[in-house]
Amino acid sequence: MLRLIMNEQHVAWAPWSGPGHEHLVLREVPSGLTAHSSVEGVTDEGRPFSLRYFLRIDTAWRVREVELVLLGSDARLVLRSDGAGRWSDEKGRSLPELDGCIDVDISASPFTNTLPIRRLGLAPDSSDDISVVYLSVPGLSARRGRQRYICLGPERYLFESLETGYRTELRVDAEGLVLDYPGLFRRLPSR
Repeated sequence: MLRLIMNEQHVAWAPWSGPGHEHLVLREVPSGLTAHSSVEGVTDEGRPFSLRYFLRIDTAWRVREVELVLLGSDARLVLRSDGAGRWSDEKGRSLPELDGCIDVDISASPFTNTLPIRRLGLAPDSSDDISVVYLSVPGLSARRGRQRYICLGPERYLFESLETGYRTELRVDAEGLVLDYPGLFRRLPSR
């Protein structure tokens, strides 16, 4: 379990290039953690977006609830999980196309890489292939994705999308929070 100073931790990232910013607040709760985040960014087509997301994470680092809201529109997505890979929408309807996914990957945030890093607890030179609920921003669509995490050593992981072949080395801190996601995100210093 991630132990936070005063039960709360603030983390911020910026894109490697272009405008944008993410401010994440992690809070310890009796059932695990909550993550509240605000993301400002620009799409590949140059359109600005503002996203707010909330995650409820259990003590085993499994996502139990995710809510994404795109500000300035009616776009909202809420998903809930039983922690064993079964998902439903906000009305309780089953989403069998997501069966087996434990983690989520929000395209506009490096924080969601922390979830499998912490949950898997990989030893150096070991790897695991996982299914994730891939959440695209700003479209707020959900689909199954296949990924691989390889622990290269202390605080270094190789991340790979098994569908596209995209690979990059992630540097993380001792708590598994991304410091550097080459070409996409970099951690801002804490104040």
